[in-house]
This record gives sequence, C-alpha cells and structure tokens, in this order.
Amino acid sequence: MSEPSAEILAAFEAAKGFMPVGEGLALYAAAAEAAKLGLPLLEVGTYCGRSTILLADVARQAGTAAVTVDHHRGSEEQQPGWEYHDASVVDPEVGLMDTLPTFRRTLRKAGLEEHVIAVVGRSPQVAKVWGGQLGLVFVDGGHTDEHATNDYEGWAPKVAPGGLLVIHDVFPDPADGGQAPYRIYLRALESGDFEEISVTDSLRVLRRR
Repeated sequence: MSEPSAEILAAFEAAKGFMPVGEGLALYAAAAEAAKLGLPLLEVGTYCGRSTILLADVARQAGTAAVTVDHHRGSEEQQPGWEYHDASVVDPEVGLMDTLPTFRRTLRKAGLEEHVIAVVGRSPQVAKVWGGQLGLVFVDGGHTDEHATNDYEGWAPKVAPGGLLVIHDVFPDPADGGQAPYRIYLRALESGDFEEISVTDSLRVLRRR
C-alpha cells in the first residue's frame, strides 16, 4: 500500500493544487507507514483537496479516517493580486475565496468522500479542541511565521509516539521559497522529539521518538 493505484494517482494529478507528483508519492508512502498505528491522518491546509486524495485513499485501506483542517478562505499568497490567486474559487456572493465546494467535488470525483472528515475552521482553534492522538500530521497551511508556528505548536504535540510529522515547502535556501516551514522543521528536530526519516524535494518526514 506504499504506492497509490493508477486511478488515485490520476485523480491526484487532475485535482487543483500545487503538490508535485514526486512529493505526493512521498506523502502517500509516509501516510501508509503512519496508518499502521490505526490512528487518524490529519492535514492542516487543504485548499482544493489534491493531497487529501492521497491521505483519504490510505485511510480507506487502513480502516481509519483522514481529517482535514482549513478555513477554505485561502492563504496569504492565494488572495487577489498575489501569485497563486485563482479567481475560479472566489464566492461571487461574498467576494471572498471559498475552496470548500471545489474540495468536496474533488473528493466525490475520486470516490473518497466518506473517508474524510472535513473540519472548516482555523488551525489554532481546532487544535485547542482536538483531544486525541494522531498517526500523521501533515503541515501545509499558511506560510507566514505566525501561521506555520501556530500549526506546529498546535498539532505536533498530538503526533503519537512512532507517528509522523510531515512538513511541506521546506526550503533551506531563501532563494527557493519562504522560510517559515523551514523554521518549524528545524524546531521539530531541535526539540529532540522528532527524527528525520525522509527528504523528497521540499517534503520532510519526521518520526516522533
């Protein structure tokens, strides 16, 4: 189960989003490993559900659930006038981004709706009320220091022993991208609670000791 089927991979590639295939395959393999703990797999930062397809397929096979946490109003770089803005996901009635309908269509097309618990809310608020342990936490939310730090501080403590913390968009060189995910990655290593087990481009997989 460490690789997705051709159908799941095709659904991933067809979905709106930014994760390259190589990093997606690494995320899938990490989720398959973490799912052996029998605990939920959680991602922070859902956008339109591209990576959710991978977590949901693993959860389906493992008999657990994929949980997604996102306010669905878009991150900083997805707002009007910014590089990653997509006008097709703006709600014309309120004039704000709303990726939730696209996300739901993505899951339905992939046949994975029933394996995903979609939590619509801001990461720090959801983390405060989440009581249980998690087999995997995938941090791929806002890329400011404030948001990345909140995601790390809110969710990393909930990774079960032997579970995985996966961080996306880790760029040691500032020329390649923003530094906030890189800084929380360093924090995780320096804490002594996590050890790195794989690197695939900007995706880092760490295991809780």
